Amino acid sequence: MREIGIGLIGTGFMGKTHAIAYRAASSIFPDCPRSILRAVSDINIPAAEAMAAQFGFQRWSADWHSLLDDPSIEVISITTPNVMHREMALAAIAAGKHVHCEKPIAPNAADAHAMMEAAQAAGCVTQVGYNYIKNPLLKLAREMVSAGELGEITGFRGIHAEDYMADSQVPYNWRVDPSGGGGAVADLGSHIAGMARFLLGPISAVNADLETVIKTRPVAAGASERRDVLVDDIARLTVRFARGCGGTIEANWVATGRKMQLGFELTGSKGSLIFTQERLNEMLHYRSAASARNSGFVRIETGPAHPPYGLFCVAPGHQLGFNDLKTIEMAEFLSAINGGEHQGPDFREAWEIQKVIDAAIASSAAKSWIDIT
Repeated sequence: MREIGIGLIGTGFMGKTHAIAYRAASSIFPDCPRSILRAVSDINIPAAEAMAAQFGFQRWSADWHSLLDDPSIEVISITTPNVMHREMALAAIAAGKHVHCEKPIAPNAADAHAMMEAAQAAGCVTQVGYNYIKNPLLKLAREMVSAGELGEITGFRGIHAEDYMADSQVPYNWRVDPSGGGGAVADLGSHIAGMARFLLGPISAVNADLETVIKTRPVAAGASERRDVLVDDIARLTVRFARGCGGTIEANWVATGRKMQLGFELTGSKGSLIFTQERLNEMLHYRSAASARNSGFVRIETGPAHPPYGLFCVAPGHQLGFNDLKTIEMAEFLSAINGGEHQGPDFREAWEIQKVIDAAIASSAAKSWIDIT
C-alpha cells in the first residue's frame, strides 16, 4: 500500500479532526493510501508537543516552514485562521506539496483565486474542508435532484446557525477581526452556500442583509476594555440559482441554543427534501404523487445502501458522526493524490463559494442585488 507523508499546521479543533481522519482513513477504506503523520507545527509549543505525542506524529515544530523543506512530507494540511491560509498554501504549493486547507479558503475571493491559479499551474491536488457534504445522505440528495426525482426545483431554504458567539463576553478574537474576511457570513455562510451549490449548482445573484448584533467585545477574557466589532453576527441572503430557481440562506453564530443547525428544505414540483445536521443520519422525503390518504414525509435513514456507510458499519441505523464525515473527506483526498477520482471540493470550488460570500458583503453594503460572475 502506498504511503503518503502528512504535515499538519495547527493543533486546534480542526487540527485534531484532521489527525483523527488521516489515521482512520486507510483502516476504513481498503484502497486508500496509508497516511504517515510526519510532522505537526504550531506556535504554541506545548500544544504541538502534545499533539505529536497523542497522535503519533514523528516530530513537531514551532515553525511551519520546516514542514515544507521535508521531502518525506507530500501533503500539507492547513487548519489555521483564515488570514494565514493564502501565505501557507502558496508556500506549500511552491514546495511541491498537495494541499488541504480548511474553510473559508481565504478572507476574500481575490486571495482564493490566487491560490486556485497557483494550484492549477503546479498540478497539485487540493481539498477544502467542507466535510458536511460528505454525508452519504447529502450525496443521495444530489443524485435525486440530478435524476429529476423532485421534478423542477422551485425553492431552497438553507441555514447554518450556532451559538458559540452569542455571549457578549466572548473576547475579541480572530473570528471577528475583519482582516480575516466576513463574520458569520464567511465562517458559517460558506458551509451552507457550499451545500446549496453542491445540491443545485451555481448561485448567480444575491441580495443580502448583514447585521452586527454584539457591537463590542472585551479585548481579553475578563477585561473591562472593549473593542468595536466590524463583522456580521447574522447574514440573511436571498439568492438566485443559475438553474432558475430562488432561495434563502441564513448564517448566524449568535443563535442561542443552537449547536449545529446546518440544514435545508429543498422543494420541487414532484417532491421535497428536508435535512439538518442536528439529525445527520436521516433525511425526510415527500413525494407529491403519493395517495392523499397516506401521504407525508418519509424518513430515509442512513445505512449500507448509502455508500460509504457500509465501510464504517454493516448495520443500518447505527449512525455516522462528525469525525466519520471528515474521514470520508480525507480518504477521498488521499485517493485523488493516488490517481483516483478527485471529488473535491477543491480550490476552484472554494473560490466559487468565496465569490458568493464576497457578493453578500457587497450587497449588504450597497443594499442591492449583486450578480455573481
